[in-house]
Amino acid sequence: MKETGAIWIVMTAAICTLITRIAPFMFFGGKRDLPKVIEYLGKVLPPAIMGALIIYCLKNTSFTIDPYGIPEVLAISAVVLVHLMKRNTLLSIGGGTFLYMLLIQNIG
Repeated sequence: MKETGAIWIVMTAAICTLITRIAPFMFFGGKRDLPKVIEYLGKVLPPAIMGALIIYCLKNTSFTIDPYGIPEVLAISAVVLVHLMKRNTLLSIGGGTFLYMLLIQNIG
């Protein structure tokens, strides 16, 4: 009986995901111009979300207790540096995550 409930949950999540992926094409697809508000949000939301994620990731970091936030600062610096050099989001975030995990295992 539990398997049936899990199947319904997965199916519901899959359908909701599909709808959210298809909806923009249904509303804004074709040759119509995007509304100005959507263009504006497309420009400002990605940096705003990245800023919020950085703040969220650093919220429990103590810069007064060993290791003084060194792994976090080095990883963020690496992400910025790699992104400025390569302009590849996947590479910069993946590399920063790898460096952070390496640092917290060896420094933290």
